[in-house]
Amino acid sequence: MPSEPPDPPERRKAVHRPVLLDEVVEWLAPREGSTLVDGTAGAGGHTSALARRVGETGRVIGFDRDPAMLELARAATEGLPVDLVHAPYSEMREGLAGLGIAAGTVDGVVLDLGLSSDQLAWRDRGFSFGSDGPLDMRFDPTSGLPTAAELLAEMSAEDLANAIYEYGEERFSRRIARRIVETRDARPLETTGQLAELVRRCIPGKLRHGPIDPATRVFQALRILVNDELGHLDKILAELPGILAPGGRAAIISFHSLEDRRVKWAFRNDDRWTVLTRKPVTATAEETAVNPRARSAKLRVAERWSNQEPIPTPTSPRP
Repeated sequence: MPSEPPDPPERRKAVHRPVLLDEVVEWLAPREGSTLVDGTAGAGGHTSALARRVGETGRVIGFDRDPAMLELARAATEGLPVDLVHAPYSEMREGLAGLGIAAGTVDGVVLDLGLSSDQLAWRDRGFSFGSDGPLDMRFDPTSGLPTAAELLAEMSAEDLANAIYEYGEERFSRRIARRIVETRDARPLETTGQLAELVRRCIPGKLRHGPIDPATRVFQALRILVNDELGHLDKILAELPGILAPGGRAAIISFHSLEDRRVKWAFRNDDRWTVLTRKPVTATAEETAVNPRARSAKLRVAERWSNQEPIPTPTSPRP
């Protein structure tokens, strides 16, 4: 049965709830006249909250790879001191320069590395197997990058297995990769439903019915692969200290260990940083009750080293 047609972009409404919103605002401590960057603007939740606190002389710049998400952010930030840039956060330095903002002058940066609930809800984007749709998975459909379906059609079983294991931490990666190659020889894998069902059949019966759908890890791996997510993260982690002003802060939210380890190591192993969160900040029970997605979120915050008086930290940071 063909998948249902996607909703036109003009009918799309934001459903995403920004995670750890109060904590991000508290740790970045925006002031009148601050220059802040949201490297993952999404639907504009963090962006708009920060923009309301920088006053008429302040400025918030929001980056996003997804043009559809930028349309939502534009609606959420209307009338606020916000500039939106269609670019990945790994191009932050270049994007800021294009707006006349010099490196070493930014007061704070937030990155929410999670996939937006809006992107998951749009079946034509292929991020979710909750409803059948094309296997796309590109954050930027205009980028010219290969889709997930194209990668599945071209990669060797060995390369697929390695990617699924490395990016999805899936122990049945070789079995899944072999089945993908066998199946595509008979017919192309083109929809999220096809791939999800193939993965489920590769998992032993007693493990198929746990709290997490067996297809989840494979979809995560393919999304990371399609969008080179870890490559973009490594690049921005290396450049952030040079983007921030002395005393400026970086607040980074991750949702799985592959990202969180990189953030932790970057903050701890670069002497330009002072780590402010000894342990990652996590969501309160109240937040997870209304936004279950926040349950796996981890916020780490570091400050660009400065010999000046630091910005006050939150009085009672949660571990």
